[in-house]
Amino acid sequence: MADWFDGLPQREASARTGFAGNRIERRSEGRAPDAVERALADPAARLYLFRGEHSLVRGSDPLFAAGEADQLGIDGDDAVLLGWTPGGPRLAAIVGEDAVLDGAVAEADLRALAVAGEVDAEHLGALAQARSLIYWHRRHRFCANCGAATRIANGGTRRDCPRCGAEHFPRTDPVVIMLAVNGEDCLLGRSPRFRPGMYSCLAGFVEPGETIEEAVRRETLEEAGIAIGRVRYHASQPWPFPASLMIGCYGEAVTRAIHRDAAELDDCRWFTRVETLAMLAGEHGEGIMAPPEIAIASHLMRAWAAG
Repeated sequence: MADWFDGLPQREASARTGFAGNRIERRSEGRAPDAVERALADPAARLYLFRGEHSLVRGSDPLFAAGEADQLGIDGDDAVLLGWTPGGPRLAAIVGEDAVLDGAVAEADLRALAVAGEVDAEHLGALAQARSLIYWHRRHRFCANCGAATRIANGGTRRDCPRCGAEHFPRTDPVVIMLAVNGEDCLLGRSPRFRPGMYSCLAGFVEPGETIEEAVRRETLEEAGIAIGRVRYHASQPWPFPASLMIGCYGEAVTRAIHRDAAELDDCRWFTRVETLAMLAGEHGEGIMAPPEIAIASHLMRAWAAG
């Protein structure tokens, strides 16, 4: 008898995307009220530290012992518990803008770290979790229900309002990113924010009351004027800028005439498989580039172009 999962790979496509290597055991439910304090007291505890939008690293190591974090001036009351690993608890915290860093510690943009490939994938996944949580806590210090100051609860997986009792949970914003395909061609666009020469898949936020497939069709029609028929899911990717889940899909383009939204795209055009492979290899004759390998757009393009 055939198994329901016959034909699926043992390692899903999502596992190959950037920021997907998180191995932390979160244990998000039922944490003790003093879970953060207990974790920080563990000699094996290590923290991912941030200053502003940047991660702190020592060479290729983004982990700091609790004593080192204290010396850099973290506020222990704002630390969040990410979870546990065989090597001990893992937490995240912010250091002040006035913190003095020794010569071995540097600030690093998380995208740049991922592109450079100098930090283990396991750390990149944990850093994505850490950055998203830190960002959410920093921007949700007051209750959306009554306006009172909220406080961290359940080790950082929640904020509670002491006035009205409301519980607030971190959010993840779903984003569809899709490669529209028509025969042997795929549709790629250029956002004004992209570096010169780069083209990528179209993308947009899933709106309330919308399925993934409906979002793929709406966004493609709005941005490029292309109608989409069938939609096929490929993979997903955590994207901590600030806290999104990229949902990668292929869309069956049933029209070809492009009507570009000039406010969203500088350019939008069809590319053949050969051109797409050349872009991915950095060998396109016009100097056109694909997104970096950490991006799910690169994986969507490669999987289609390679057949």
